[in-house]
Amino acid sequence: MDGRVKPGHDGGGRRRALRVVAAIAVVLIAITGAFAAWVVSLGPLPLTQAQQVSTTVIDRNGKLLRAYAMADGRWRLPVDAKTSVDPTYLKLLFAYEDKRFYEHHGVDPLALSRAGFQLLTRGHIVSGGSTITMQLARLIEPRHQRSVYAKLRQMVRAVELERQLSKDQILDLYLALAPFGGNLEGVRAASIAYFGKEPKRLSLAEAALLVALPQSPERRRLDRFPEAAHAARDRVLGRMVEDGAVSKEDAAQARATAVPKMRKQIPILAPHSSDQAIATMKDAPVIKLTLDATLQRNLEALARDRAVAQGPDVSVAIIVVDNETGDVLARVGSADYFDERRAGQVDMTRAVRSPGSTLKPFIYGLAFEDGFVHPDSLIEDRPIRFGSYAPENFDMTFQGTVPIRKALQLSLNVPAIALLDRVGASRLSSRLKQAGTSLVLPKDEAPGLAMGLGGVGITLQDLAQLYSGLARLGATKPLREIMQASDSRDTMRLMDQAAAWQVGNVLLGTPPPENGVHNRIAFKTGTSYGYRDAWSVGFDGRITIGVWVGRPDGAPVPGLVGRTAAAPILFDAFARTGKIPAALPKPPRGVLVASNAKLPPPLRRFRPLGELIRSGNDQAPHIQFPLNGSRIDVDRSESGGNAPMPVKVAGGVLPLTVLVNGVSAGDIDSRRQRLIDPPGPGFARLTVIDATGAADTVVIRVQ
Repeated sequence: MDGRVKPGHDGGGRRRALRVVAAIAVVLIAITGAFAAWVVSLGPLPLTQAQQVSTTVIDRNGKLLRAYAMADGRWRLPVDAKTSVDPTYLKLLFAYEDKRFYEHHGVDPLALSRAGFQLLTRGHIVSGGSTITMQLARLIEPRHQRSVYAKLRQMVRAVELERQLSKDQILDLYLALAPFGGNLEGVRAASIAYFGKEPKRLSLAEAALLVALPQSPERRRLDRFPEAAHAARDRVLGRMVEDGAVSKEDAAQARATAVPKMRKQIPILAPHSSDQAIATMKDAPVIKLTLDATLQRNLEALARDRAVAQGPDVSVAIIVVDNETGDVLARVGSADYFDERRAGQVDMTRAVRSPGSTLKPFIYGLAFEDGFVHPDSLIEDRPIRFGSYAPENFDMTFQGTVPIRKALQLSLNVPAIALLDRVGASRLSSRLKQAGTSLVLPKDEAPGLAMGLGGVGITLQDLAQLYSGLARLGATKPLREIMQASDSRDTMRLMDQAAAWQVGNVLLGTPPPENGVHNRIAFKTGTSYGYRDAWSVGFDGRITIGVWVGRPDGAPVPGLVGRTAAAPILFDAFARTGKIPAALPKPPRGVLVASNAKLPPPLRRFRPLGELIRSGNDQAPHIQFPLNGSRIDVDRSESGGNAPMPVKVAGGVLPLTVLVNGVSAGDIDSRRQRLIDPPGPGFARLTVIDATGAADTVVIRVQ
């Protein structure tokens, strides 16, 4: 044989090689097709369900007020790694779980190779090959057993996650879903439940513990297996020392720290406000309120302590309002949300109750606005009857002649009702409603003089809004508690600036309770009929605080008086804001500041309607038409406007001046009559003043 290969033999080898290659290609194509079909069969990632979190209510500064467990009872709080997680924890997490998190695309081949090599050489798992993205995939689609199939599925899902979400989104979602034992999911829920704080600032020991727990959350539950958790934490610290991420000294100090053995309660601050917020903002995962968490916590403790001192059935409610913005800074609806005996889940800041004497400042304010009294005018506190109604003071005594200022500061009933009779109960009611207040009158009853002493229903939040209007010099603003992007609340008129300032100046001089300081807080107290409600509402230049004390069921509490039960809480509440009371606004232009002796004669002493003001002669003016209390029908069909209305006067020394609602309408001629333009529909006050200062006033209703 010559050793040469026959041509037929060479061609056959190539054909066999081609057949092998073709077979391999077919197999690869089949495998690829099957793999692709399998991937497609997995369907889309259930991200929507995974991104569901517990509804959280936060304060104006982002602090957690209250969280609500999910429908299945799990606590899963939203997390923002950049702003709400301690960098030390993230450093340990990446070093222990996924060193190349920001470099790989869901699967880290180097980590998988290292884990496999360690398993082969040491005979047990030293480190896992799963990336944080793969772990997130497992959390989104929990596996029932460990297998190659399950691992392959995680890898596929991890790649899908990396394509759909950014790295920061993946990290945030992992930090929200990672299990920490029991019904705790996410680092934020775990930090609050185990350490009683947000994960913004963690010690090295705390950070290492939170890294260790998700590896075996049920076997390392702090409330069941603290020893196992302690050991796992120390292993994390040991690894960090080996990798050079933590110094030996710091690790040793962290190892010496004990691990918590009990879960803490998830915060429940401002429960009434939170309940109202989630009822209003349905399906919102995070709701931001105007409240201040620190102030809320301080006042909840204050209400709880004072209610215990008052008795087992008594509750306390407090509301704090920012004068400038109308934002609610704190709302304590009850002394204890979980106390059934005190009806703790009833929000008493929104409950309609009798206000006692707390509406009196607004009676005086309208009287100042109308110009028939001044804070230093004199008024009689003597027995008087208004038809069948004969008001009496709280202590059943009378002070005689007193300045208006003192009458309000001492909360005398007779002067307040005399002024209300002059102002008009309907006018007071309509003005308070105009300022945004909802008054509740007994069924089928019109506003009457009794409303000046509490014969009407109102809420504590409405009272706070009214008093903040005094601090704002007569302009109220609707209260706001839920922060939203748009805020278009308009101010509403309560009274003119001068009158509001005068009321605030008078209330500033009210004698404070024993725990208060003079001339720091303008405040008023009130006690409803039968000792059912005790009130105190006060303001400085910055905030307004309202306090209510009583039984939520409306039962009497013997000895419950606003001055002794509510006022001390009011002053304590101001003290717990941590700020010195701010000065009230300066007097606006046009305010008359004078002693009684220097006031114009008509302002030196208040006279009831129908009583003439004499000036040393018997010819004081007397309005003959229109009569006091009469109704005037105005003909509005006249071309160019309404038909003029005549005013006729008897007596008085010329010249005579007529005022309509405090505004001059001109002089009356020698015939002692004048035609004036009728005021708009509603109640109007006509006053005639002669050259000596003697005057007469009537109130009419124009239709």
